[in-house]
Amino acid sequence: MAINPEENYKEINKASWNKRTEIHYHSEFYDNKSFIKGKSSLNSIELELLGNVSGKSILHLQCHFGQDTISLARLGANCTGIDISNIAIEKAHELSKITNTEVEFICCDLYDLPNHLNKKYDIVFSSYGTIGWLPDIDNWAKIISQFLKPKGNFVFAEFHPFVWMLDDDFTHIKYRYFNDGPIVENEVNTYAERSAELDMQSVCWNHSLSEVINALILNGLEIQSFSEFDYSPYDCFAKTEEFEPGKFRIKPFKNKIPMVYAILAAKK
Repeated sequence: MAINPEENYKEINKASWNKRTEIHYHSEFYDNKSFIKGKSSLNSIELELLGNVSGKSILHLQCHFGQDTISLARLGANCTGIDISNIAIEKAHELSKITNTEVEFICCDLYDLPNHLNKKYDIVFSSYGTIGWLPDIDNWAKIISQFLKPKGNFVFAEFHPFVWMLDDDFTHIKYRYFNDGPIVENEVNTYAERSAELDMQSVCWNHSLSEVINALILNGLEIQSFSEFDYSPYDCFAKTEEFEPGKFRIKPFKNKIPMVYAILAAKK
């Protein structure tokens, strides 16, 4: 029987991220050697929105193998990280032990989180390359609202949907800006290690800014700030140039396109 990618996207993407994680954990991109020595994995974009997190409880959605979650804990926050990849969560536990950092990690699908967790948090945090793996943004926003305390903050930094319209080599518009159903792709490498030889399928969705913002508003969150940036803090795309330390642009486009956006929202 043929596998339906839209119906089985969780299993497909979990398998994909299990393969990626084995490579990511030891990659120069994630630079675990420096991280273990104390380097933070957080960027100025999200740090400015997070503010002082000391003593705050933080739920980190789609945490991968936990670098950002541990970085937040190092700043004094009480953190819980969740991810669908069991390999990522295993590595997150390993990394928290190596760094002697107390963090709770849970392996589960984001939409299934209410069956695994019963807490409210001061902050819900999510960043960079996360919502594209989710088909239902309204349900995503419901989860965020459910786990936030009243007046708690949602801090979100994400790659701009304009970037996801383009092909991998940034030569032409390949995909629709708006959510037009699942995008099924076969991949042979990963952004953190272009030379890696992988054979995996992935299923993702494009989400417009209006889809994201309206979902948050309709689920009881008030937008406090919305910002767009003409660079990426990660060298994870083709044809990039580092124009300032830790800031990357697509060389042919220079500063002409948005690459990242960030939202601060508060629960009513």
